[in-house]
Amino acid sequence: MRKAISWDSKLLGRYAHGDVSHSCYPDPTAFHRGIGSLDLLRALRSSRQAQRPLSLAVQLPFGQHSPSTFAAYLARLEREVEMIGCHLGPQQRVEQFHLAGGSTPSAEQLHRLIAHLRQRLHFLDYDEGDYGIDIQLPHSDWATMGRLRELGFNHVSIGVPDIAAASGAALAWQDPRQIRSLIDAARALNYRSVNIDIGYGRAWQTRASFARKVAAIIELQPNRVTVFDYADPPQRYRPLGRFAASGLAAREDKLAMQRQCVEQLSLAGYRYVGMGLFALADDDLVIAQENASLQRNCQGFSQHAGCDHIGLGVAAISQIDGLYVQNSRDLQGYQARLDSDQLATWRGFRCGPDERLRGEVIERLICDFGLDMRRIEARFGVVFRAYFADIWPALEQMQRDGLIRLDEAAIAIPPAGRLLVHSVCRLFDRYSGTPRMQSVSQAV
Repeated sequence: MRKAISWDSKLLGRYAHGDVSHSCYPDPTAFHRGIGSLDLLRALRSSRQAQRPLSLAVQLPFGQHSPSTFAAYLARLEREVEMIGCHLGPQQRVEQFHLAGGSTPSAEQLHRLIAHLRQRLHFLDYDEGDYGIDIQLPHSDWATMGRLRELGFNHVSIGVPDIAAASGAALAWQDPRQIRSLIDAARALNYRSVNIDIGYGRAWQTRASFARKVAAIIELQPNRVTVFDYADPPQRYRPLGRFAASGLAAREDKLAMQRQCVEQLSLAGYRYVGMGLFALADDDLVIAQENASLQRNCQGFSQHAGCDHIGLGVAAISQIDGLYVQNSRDLQGYQARLDSDQLATWRGFRCGPDERLRGEVIERLICDFGLDMRRIEARFGVVFRAYFADIWPALEQMQRDGLIRLDEAAIAIPPAGRLLVHSVCRLFDRYSGTPRMQSVSQAV
């Protein structure tokens, strides 16, 4: 059994800096306009010929939209499904599916969208795949959970952000009774997992109020809990806008909230999967991590190795073998391209041997909290220490600090370093722009 994580204030003070996402490598900030629709079509043909299984993500738009605007978006999305689907083969099984975004479709709209997807793509029979959806607490109830289950969803993620009371004198967050109702519904309807997102670090949060919130969430016993810093929220919250510096808590208070959360969840039996995700010991992702079969793609952790990832919708990312392609992030631009019978491709990246090697290193560190250098050398035909000679001094410094254990054959991240795996990954990221030695030598 994997050892629990532990809190080390000195390590957190030295290394807890910068973006922690690393959903894919390279990060979308490295994408460029030299990749276009023809590249995507060639990749889809290769995927079809190889009959590789699929991981599918459909992105709904963020923000407030009128009913007519949202209906127009769904019509364009259906058009994109047609244009992409005709280049995929009938034997390519959709093993993983996620519907994300900030907008809430009506029951009729959602039913039509799912029916359209199932008509064009090879979805699995009831409960054979991992099919998840993000839901909005104010618009969800038992009936919602029932409809989603009938449509084939078996994983659900519920955002529970804090909201400041109108008076500014108190703190409020969504009624835990409603969250309990949704979790009860999920259990009664045999969902595989319920994830709760909770954030820390707002200026009007206190250590006591956050501890109470975490305790209330633990009492509800969701299968998974995703904890994030409001200064660096998950991708699904970023379109809502960065929080102003004045709206964030002091770093000391943020670290205290994070520590409280880690300790409360650990004591309650939650295991740290990584990148802010905690899960109960019988969760699919924990089991996959124990079996060394955990993967990570554009949507986060996954137990489906070998899938090509297809993204549909505004700003969606596709990952097919070594090619990354992103749709237009501008809603009007996305729709205009589809209206012109063109794919919505905006930019992308084609991985060469170096990116593939670094991507594998980063993925294994994130998923396994360790790395077998000999396997990397055998797979990519390199001498690991020589290939990464420029960062070796930084790795040795991390070892002296206790962040990692390093020898000639492996890198291991001990319990005290697992909250900081992103700092180790950043050394191997040639596009991060982070001065390597500075990040490991600054004073506590």
